[in-house]
Amino acid sequence: MTQFSAAHTPAVPDGHQATDSSKALYGGKSNRRVTVRDLIAAKERGEKWPMLTAYDAMTASVFDEAGVPVLLVGDSMGNCHLGYDTTVPVTLDEMTMLSAAVVRGTSRALVVGDLPFGSYQEGPVQALRSATRLVKEAGVGAVKLEGGERSLAQTELLVQSGIPVMSHLGLTPQSVNTMGYRVQGRGDEDAHRLLRDAKAAQDAGAFALVLELVPAELAAEVSRSLHIPTVGIGAGPDCDAQVLVYTDMMGLTPGKMPRFVKQYADLRAQMVSAAREFSEEVVGGTFPREEHTFH
Repeated sequence: MTQFSAAHTPAVPDGHQATDSSKALYGGKSNRRVTVRDLIAAKERGEKWPMLTAYDAMTASVFDEAGVPVLLVGDSMGNCHLGYDTTVPVTLDEMTMLSAAVVRGTSRALVVGDLPFGSYQEGPVQALRSATRLVKEAGVGAVKLEGGERSLAQTELLVQSGIPVMSHLGLTPQSVNTMGYRVQGRGDEDAHRLLRDAKAAQDAGAFALVLELVPAELAAEVSRSLHIPTVGIGAGPDCDAQVLVYTDMMGLTPGKMPRFVKQYADLRAQMVSAAREFSEEVVGGTFPREEHTFH
């Protein structure tokens, strides 16, 4: 992965040593948070960057220490954190609470909070009210909303009000009840519509654009056509950045993974093993031992 030009080591929590791999990562700033201007400048230099989801302070602090420059508090929390079947039930209160936790767990990453279903569809005024909560109460540095032309008025008002917006096209999970889970943008008509939406989002002031489940060739064309960075998830290698749901890439999510997911660890198996070992030691009377006991 091409790294951001960097002259400093990312800040890490007290008591931790920065590893060689975390030195000079993605953004080159250790004395402040990454900003939307840093990400647009990276696009101009042809430098790629990673984004991961996060839903709590502890996990966010790990990714912040690793140098991940952007953390998305996604409405994916509905599936992988709150136990919902889809993202649709996620509320603005839930998003605000967990976004605040992620912000508290970080010192460097740009934290982007999703606007959940029902918090912006009524129009620009509702979108501004919802986004203002995430900025004022949670402390996020930007918000994300789904839709291109259908969300342009919301995007324009948020940007005019000083709230950076990341747009989301392709598969938009909040619309799962109408579009299902399938690749978007296949065929000339759908491809032209998506490209038109992408340019409209950019013109409305969005600083970045998520492309989810989009053919790689179309995602590459969108990326070439825009001056703002594209963030791919199941959209091929030519996007300016890549994002994954962290429970997927860490091997915590059970069941079969989508084709676009690469699992970098198997934390679920490790956690199951550790929990079983702890349980067996408690039942067998071998925990706690003397070194775990006060007198």
